[in-house]
Amino acid sequence: MSALARPRGALLIGLRALALGLAALAGIGAFVLFIQFGQADGLQTLDVVRALLILISTLWLAWGAVQALIGLTSRAEPPPRVDPHARIQGRTVVLVPVYNEDPVSTFSRVAAMDASLAATGDDAEVHFAILSDTRKDDIAQREVQVFAHLVEERDALGRFFYRRRTNNVGKKAGNIEDFITRSGAAYDFALILDADSLMEGETILQMIRRIEAEPRLGLLQTLPKVVRGRSRFARAMQFSASFFSPVFARGLAMLQGRTGPFWGHNAIVRTRAFAESCGLPALKGQPPFGGHVMSHDYVEAALLARNGWLVRLDDDLEGSFEEGPENIVDHAKRDRRWCQGNLQHARIIGAPGLRGWSRFVFAQGIMAYIAPLFWLGFLVASVAAPLFMPPPDYFPEPYWPFPYFPPSEASKAIGLAIGIFGLLLVPKLLIAARATMNGTARGFGGGNIAFASTLSELLFSSLTAPVLLAFATRSVFQVLFGADGGWPTNNRGDGRLSVADGFTAAWWIVAIGAAGLAVTWWLAPGLLFWLLPVGLPMIAAPWLISWSSQPSRSQLMLVPSEIETPRILRLHDAIFTRWENAFPTPEGDRAGFADAPHRSPAHA
Repeated sequence: MSALARPRGALLIGLRALALGLAALAGIGAFVLFIQFGQADGLQTLDVVRALLILISTLWLAWGAVQALIGLTSRAEPPPRVDPHARIQGRTVVLVPVYNEDPVSTFSRVAAMDASLAATGDDAEVHFAILSDTRKDDIAQREVQVFAHLVEERDALGRFFYRRRTNNVGKKAGNIEDFITRSGAAYDFALILDADSLMEGETILQMIRRIEAEPRLGLLQTLPKVVRGRSRFARAMQFSASFFSPVFARGLAMLQGRTGPFWGHNAIVRTRAFAESCGLPALKGQPPFGGHVMSHDYVEAALLARNGWLVRLDDDLEGSFEEGPENIVDHAKRDRRWCQGNLQHARIIGAPGLRGWSRFVFAQGIMAYIAPLFWLGFLVASVAAPLFMPPPDYFPEPYWPFPYFPPSEASKAIGLAIGIFGLLLVPKLLIAARATMNGTARGFGGGNIAFASTLSELLFSSLTAPVLLAFATRSVFQVLFGADGGWPTNNRGDGRLSVADGFTAAWWIVAIGAAGLAVTWWLAPGLLFWLLPVGLPMIAAPWLISWSSQPSRSQLMLVPSEIETPRILRLHDAIFTRWENAFPTPEGDRAGFADAPHRSPAHA
């Protein structure tokens, strides 16, 4: 099944029903196995509660596995009836929102993309608008200086624009909305980026041609690849985004129909559609559930679909890049904002007129953050179960001289554990196997290296998952108890952390892990072995945080951008190096914004 045959109508409904049915079947299977396990010594209310928790948790894991299965059995191809060489008629603006970023790093990305566009020889009219929400006057002054240099070097007077808002109401969404309201009518299309986004000129042109060729298309999203990861954590995330994510995204693309995703950047919108559909009023009440919409991208995609516009993920498009956090702490800070934004969608999911799949997407986003609560509830209930269970009765029949020992159902518990781990591991192993068979693995160092990298990523994610889940669970509780996380500046620089830094950030995780194992040993010693893979990484959290933030020298987890650096990255590196010498950063100001762009380990 290819992109040429993306399901529609009854076929799409059938595919969605099949995907949901398979996930539900896995969840029900886990529920039944656990009930049978609990019946061995007499079924109690707590057994039913735990079975329900395992049902919900397994269903969520299975949903991700089903998306991977769909992605593995379909293929990404360009949409039909799009001439890749057609002359572009409309005007496009590339929007680059910035917030306390290093102007040399960010503006040199603009210069690189403009140079890449010029190298294509295409005469399409593409402008760039840098939309500053910077709050620090010294950085803003530097933005003005570097922007003047950008315009002069690229001979871009009349094509490049810069403005700084005096009031950054609505954060990034408000920044984009302000531009669309004031200047959107001058353009047919707007390509929305993040400050760390980079896109090949040819990719930008193909996106314009695709949205121009389909008058009903309101938004076209690409799948950005993470690049320039240096630390162990960043390179693991980078490998996962390049090796596994395209398959999961392919499954998502097949399920989305007319209501595809928007991830807030590296996507092009039809300005008229966006202006007519995507106004975001502030929600009643105070943050975290009230105020301005934080995870605006999902909402904007839903509003476009509500107004009849197509929203599509074209996962065949290459040449779309972004950078990621270098350590677990920076990841957790960014994830805290996403958590608040996704939980805020509980106020929006019932909005009138939304398509059913849009509501389902909101539910998925909420579930992504509350799922750890179900696992936590299951673990707590399992450890506490001996307090509520009656003592075993080995003589249920009066006057019967021989004790009765209930049959062991340990095999069902083991089978359940294997099934749950299989939902996590098997999709990635299948992706590695397919990459070896179809030649994709060559871009990741070859079949053997790609398979070894997959095993390394699985081990790494298993070690760091309890720590990441602890941060995510804390974020959920903070939001539920009314704490507003705000919109912190992204740290895009050197992310190395010491063990002391790790302990400062994660001492509470250490305490919870140690207390959890101690209570388990006291109340349910039989579970101690099973909880060690969760508790030990939590106790070791400061060392894991520090170790994973250090530069990686491994030849595993290679990605194509490390084997052969994309042209747009080479352009940016050259321009950045030249500009860095022309605009040296005062030593005292380096903490005020992101540092230099990350160079990939193979080309540092």
